[in-house]
Amino acid sequence: MAGSLNSSAERDDLEENHEINVTPFIDVMLVLLIIFMVAAPLATVDVNVDLPTSTAAPQPRPDEPLYVTVQEDLSVSVGNQPVAHIDLREALDRATGGDKEARVFLRADRTVAYGDLMNVMNLLRIAGYLKIALVGLEGVSDGPVPATPEASDG
Repeated sequence: MAGSLNSSAERDDLEENHEINVTPFIDVMLVLLIIFMVAAPLATVDVNVDLPTSTAAPQPRPDEPLYVTVQEDLSVSVGNQPVAHIDLREALDRATGGDKEARVFLRADRTVAYGDLMNVMNLLRIAGYLKIALVGLEGVSDGPVPATPEASDG
């Protein structure tokens, strides 16, 4: 408590001062501001990534897999039937008999942008098909891929 030093003959006790000292709060806020100013640039990632192709062993596929294909012009096909984006849910329900647990094999042309492929995946998710497998060329690589993890150390 802070008090006043008024010398008054009538009163013996000190008067209370009801003001908050905000200096420690300002010091703490400035320290936090400095910490966030230093940490914020470290949190952003600005790295160009060239993703490699997979050389993993292919998994067995069902006898009649359900393919959803995104072509270069962003047209979508279910099986061999071209389908409008709006009609994708109905076409999938017809092809699977309404089975939302059926695995959907999604394949896209190499030139299809990642964002466009994600839009089709979102349409599949909205339609209720959550088991989606991405299809690629098996055993084909765009560049040299090390045969073992030890080969990439050197």
